[in-house]
Amino acid sequence: MREGAEGRTIAANNGIATDAPFHSVTPPLYASTTYAFPAFNEKGPYDYSRTRNPTRDLLADTIAKLEGGAGGIILSSGMAAIDLVVSQLTPNATVVAPYDCYAGTYRLLSKRQERQQIQVLFIDQSDPTTVAAALDKRPALFLIETPSNPLMRIVDIQQISEKAKTVDALVAVDNTFLSPALQKPLSLGADIVIHSTTKYINGHSDVVGGAVVARDKARIEAMADWANTVGTTGSPMDAYLTLRGIRTLFPRIEAQQESALELARFLSRHQMVKAVHYPGLGTHPGHDIARRQQRGFGAMLSFEIHGDMSSVRRLVDRLEIFTLAESLGGIESLIAHPATMTHANMPMAARTKAGITDALLRLSVGLEATADLRSDVEAALAAT
Repeated sequence: MREGAEGRTIAANNGIATDAPFHSVTPPLYASTTYAFPAFNEKGPYDYSRTRNPTRDLLADTIAKLEGGAGGIILSSGMAAIDLVVSQLTPNATVVAPYDCYAGTYRLLSKRQERQQIQVLFIDQSDPTTVAAALDKRPALFLIETPSNPLMRIVDIQQISEKAKTVDALVAVDNTFLSPALQKPLSLGADIVIHSTTKYINGHSDVVGGAVVARDKARIEAMADWANTVGTTGSPMDAYLTLRGIRTLFPRIEAQQESALELARFLSRHQMVKAVHYPGLGTHPGHDIARRQQRGFGAMLSFEIHGDMSSVRRLVDRLEIFTLAESLGGIESLIAHPATMTHANMPMAARTKAGITDALLRLSVGLEATADLRSDVEAALAAT
């Protein structure tokens, strides 16, 4: 790969035509679990696939290049990626996390705290006073999720990173919602980037996986050693499919966010809609920060309707193109009801504090025609 290649080129071309034995254009899948030693007591570059695998290494290299990191690790899921970062902390270290984060992250951090492995502060990271109070606790890690799931709140990565460094805290950013096509946290001062590759990086809703990228080589090597130790590395087949998906990351997300912006504008004008959460709207509180630190506003949005749970049910039942399902980032459009789906296991008090109401719905906008998506949502709103 040519030095300084743009992200679109890296995604489409990294590893292409590098197969030495047979000169295949597409990188092959190395499914073997084990590799022959060249000679007694002489190990080659690969020995056992839990530790290292050529297919998984190529995916890690591609994502690391896209993020501008020193290296990457491919994990079995996005949650495994988050846990890998947290597992590197010393006992009872303090983690500062967003109070409106993904419920899986909330659950993981809460359970580790219950086991007295870490201390967690769930805060509004966009509030300078709250951030300052958290810094007084001398945290070991700031975990950022921007845009947040599901309320699309924006955190200033550069500002948090600068403040975190004053207390020697690491900054890890969950970049799942935007991918390196639209946001590069390491360039803004973060130390670590986390992905659920299940989402936009793969983009086809057929692989579960995760990735961690770090700016520091020693840190990525330490985490890779731990992932091998506990056995959370991803499978070669999953890496192969994810690499296939990443080839179209840029054109996919660019087309998807065009439709998302159109839907957000439509919803913001609709009488049945109480609020729309999409950073691409000028009325969004984080619009200016998003415009500064992102290359686009992404294809995720949420909106709250006037009504109750029965109104939500009528809306969802009327949809024909949007599918009621969890997850996001695929080529198909999905709708989720966070209170009963993605965030159902989050305590009611925490959901209320975060602003996740029973009338909130989250959209993952796919590659269908924009006009068809708008018509689908319009008809569903008419049925509420």
